[in-house]
Amino acid sequence: MLQSNLEFEIVGEVADGNQTVEQAAALTPDLILLDIRLAGLNGIEAARQIKSVSPRSKIIFLSQEHSTEIVREALSTGACGYVVKAEAGSELLIAMESVLRGERFLSKRFIQCDLFPSMLSDHAR
Repeated sequence: MLQSNLEFEIVGEVADGNQTVEQAAALTPDLILLDIRLAGLNGIEAARQIKSVSPRSKIIFLSQEHSTEIVREALSTGACGYVVKAEAGSELLIAMESVLRGERFLSKRFIQCDLFPSMLSDHAR
C-alpha cells in the first residue's frame, strides 16, 4: 500500500527492534511505523530509544495489539499515533497524513477510551 503511494518515500525497512533504533539514528526519518511485537527489542522499548536518537521522528504504532493497557503504554513513549492492523486499510494513510501535519491519531476503536484524552479533539473520524 505504501510503496504504491507516491506521496511517501520509504527510506528503510528492518526486521527487529535493535535494527529499528540503529536505522532511526542513521536515517532520522520524518515518520516511523512501528509494531509492538519485534524480535530482540520490543516496539515499546524501541520507541523510547528512538526518541533519544532521533527526537524529530514521529512514531505511529501499527500493531495487531488492541488491549487498552498496551496502547496506553505505547502512547506513553511519545508516539503520535496508534493504528490497529485490522483497520490499516482504511486508517493508515489518514494516520500518516495527520501525524505529519502535527496531529495525533488513534484507531476508531479507541476514540472513546481514556488513553490519550487530548486526542479526542485531534481525531474524530
